[in-house]
Amino acid sequence: MLCFPTLQCLWCASSRRCVPYPVRRILPSADLCELRSARWGVCWVNFEALIIAMSVVGGMILIMLLVCCCCCCKKKSKKPDKEDERAARERERRRVRQEERRAEMKSRHDEIRRKYGLFKEENPYAKFEN
Repeated sequence: MLCFPTLQCLWCASSRRCVPYPVRRILPSADLCELRSARWGVCWVNFEALIIAMSVVGGMILIMLLVCCCCCCKKKSKKPDKEDERAARERERRRVRQEERRAEMKSRHDEIRRKYGLFKEENPYAKFEN
């Protein structure tokens, strides 16, 4: 419920008069009206209480943002460790599989070379020594 029909009016409870709200300044000056007795919009909230409440709410929002940022940073710093370990295990598995495939392919190729007499001996001049 609005205290006054227009929001351009600043009610000063101590002097019981309505003065035009100083739009160029955020807070009314002390010579115009004390913050304790200045009301704007609703009659039950004075500027002093409004400033304190807004400061508390703003401080709580800042603290919550800082806590959220800290939590997110900690989670991000932990995630790469787990992902790095998983990637290292996967690389090791791939390397072992690749070595197994190489050994299998080498044995197949050696069998084919033996079958067709193309197997390379360790010393190619050994057959000439006899």
